[in-house]
Formats: sequence, C-alpha cells, structure tokens
Amino acid sequence: QQMSSGYLTPIIQLPPGHFLYSSESVNEGHPDKLCDQISDAVVDACLAQDPNSKVACESCAKTNLVMIFGEITTSAVVNYEEVVRNTLRQIGYDSDEKGIDCNSCEVKVVLEQQDREIADAVHRNKAIEDIGAGDQGLMFGYATNETPECMPLSHKLATHLGMRLRDLRKNGTLAWLRPDGKTQVTVEYRKEGGLVIPVRVHTILISTQHEPYATNDQIRSDLMQHVIIPVVPAQYLDERTIYHLNPSNSFTTGGPKGDAGLTGRKIIIDTYGGWGHHGGGAFSGKDPTKVDRSAAYAARWIAKSLVKGGFCDRVNIQVSYSIGIAYPLSVTLDSYGTARDGKTDEDLLHIVLRNFDLRPGCIIRDLRLNRPIYQKTASYGHFGREGDSDFSWEIPKDLSHEK
Repeated sequence: QQMSSGYLTPIIQLPPGHFLYSSESVNEGHPDKLCDQISDAVVDACLAQDPNSKVACESCAKTNLVMIFGEITTSAVVNYEEVVRNTLRQIGYDSDEKGIDCNSCEVKVVLEQQDREIADAVHRNKAIEDIGAGDQGLMFGYATNETPECMPLSHKLATHLGMRLRDLRKNGTLAWLRPDGKTQVTVEYRKEGGLVIPVRVHTILISTQHEPYATNDQIRSDLMQHVIIPVVPAQYLDERTIYHLNPSNSFTTGGPKGDAGLTGRKIIIDTYGGWGHHGGGAFSGKDPTKVDRSAAYAARWIAKSLVKGGFCDRVNIQVSYSIGIAYPLSVTLDSYGTARDGKTDEDLLHIVLRNFDLRPGCIIRDLRLNRPIYQKTASYGHFGREGDSDFSWEIPKDLSHEK
C-alpha cells in the first residue's frame, strides 16, 4: 500500500536545494532520561567528596523499582538510595499515578569497585598528563553557525520546547502537566555548498503526559499559547507549519510505569539531534576519565571555538582513543567546505593540534571536569547550554592569534 499523497506532497514539493531535517528531545521525566539523571547524580555525589572518584554507574527503572549498578571506586561516603529518591523527587515523581513514587518505590544498589587491571592501565600512579583513556572508542564534536549557540536549529527548538514544558509544570502555570513528555521539530533547510540555512519550521510534534482532567482542547490550546509561541521565533512559523499536539489523545500514564528506563539510550538527544556524527558511547554515569564523555566535550569545545572564531561556518571533529594510552590515536576534521580566509581543513587541523591538548588528563584539567556538575547535563542536552559556566566546553577558546 502506498503512502498517502497528503503526507508526501509537502515533502516532494520542496524547492530545489531544500530538504527537511528532524530532531527530537525528551523531558526530564522520560524513563530513560530519569535514569541518566540518577546515574549522573551518583557521579556528582562521589565527585563532591572525592574529585578523583572513578564511576561507571548504570540505572534502570520500571514500575515501583529503580536499580543502580556498576563499578565505583571512591573515598566518598554516599547514601545511594537517598541520591536515587532525591533525584526522583526533583523531577516530580512523587506518586504512583504519575509513574513512580520517590517515597515508596524499591531501590536496589548493586555496586562494586573498579577493576584493578583497568585502574593500573588508566590512572594508578600516573601524573595527570599521563592518565590514559578509560576505554577505546571514537567521539565527535559538531558546531554550526545557524544559531547563536552554534547548535542545529532543529535540535535547539526541540530541546527548548521540552525545557519550556518543564518550567511551566514546575512554576504551576500549566498545572495539568506531568513529568514525562517528548518533542520533535522538523525544519526546512536550504543547502548552499557546505552551508545549511534554516528557512522555516515545517512540523512541530509535542506529546506530553498530563493529568486525567485535562481535555485535548485545553492541552492543544495551552501548548500553542504557552509553549510553542514563546519558544519558536515567529520568523520560522507560517500558515503551512504543521502541528501534532498530543496526537495519541490520552497520555496520563508515563515515567517508568509506562515504559522501562535505562541509562544511555538517548545519546542523539544528548548531542546534536542527528547532525554531525556519534561514536555510540553514552555520557551519563561516567566520571571524566571515561573519554566517551570528556573527549566528546573536548571535541565540542574545539568545534565551537572554530565556528565562533570565524574559521569556518560548520565543522565536525572526530577523535579516537585506546584504553590506557594518553594521546588520541586520530584526530580528524571536516568543515564541509566552509573554511574561511583561504584556509583548508588541513590548516584548521593544525590549528586544533597547536591549541588543544587532547590527552584525557589535560582535558579534565583544562575544562575542570572533576567537579560535581553532571546531573544538570543529563536532561535537555549536554551542548548549547550557554550562560552557565559549569558547561565549560561551551565557552569558546580564543584562537585569534591563529588568524
């Protein structure tokens, strides 16, 4: 059976050189994001007392149950059950009706110490500059000049719609909101060489958990008036923009009661909404010796520094590592042909290598990553978070001397 022409028409009738791109986000009450936040709350609790803590903490959640499990070596004394319950409470899960009750749910803690062989290979008796990568892997950083934050517009809007839902729920403006929810934004772009230029918002999709008394008419009216209009710039909305607002019609059951949650299942939401690339490694629950996290932050720092510095309009960085080895195995850069002032990608790569030390210990030192800053990174994106100095990788490095 062929797809309905009603859906195909606005896709196939785009002007030449135009294309559609979609990015999604999930709210802090989504079961996977709940688990990310619990895992990072554990990281923070350890780093707050012992900045050299080694943490690899996973979380899973289902009806009336949260379990944390993994490997932790720390001198910190942490009440892990209390960390779990406090995180649930902060999100807003304080009753079974919402999805889980922070006060009465079962909490299982299954933690062991980090394996000694890994510790010997990575950090034991090593100066900070010589700390090896905590594992092998490849990480990416991306930046684009299409928004002031150097983030893709599709991802920025999806993320900010979710943040707006959180704020309106917690300040009481929309009392019918519950913690779980998802957003998705499709943007029509125009491609000019390696540049991608936002033209308009094609589709906005919001599915948000709600109290049983809220009607569909009320939900859709409030989402338009209080969420979409304040978040999405008017220049991108027109009479052709499509809105799908709670298309399932009823969404009262959410959180772990609706779906099982697990750390590390929202890695595209955590990064660039599908733009650039992703090496596959999750961030949450990991101390910064794990290059899945720290090297991805460094790669973003590099990419944003190049774009903000005017060296290119758009860039993707890849780095790769081996367990126990400090220096990266490779560093690769692609500016999509947008390098400025006659520079080539090779020129930009040399600038990167002269100005950024990508050994894990040096990344930790330069970005001050041994701080308890991670729980707030675990919802609404690790990147594009300007105005908060804890997101040190979002503060571009001055490269004006390389002009």
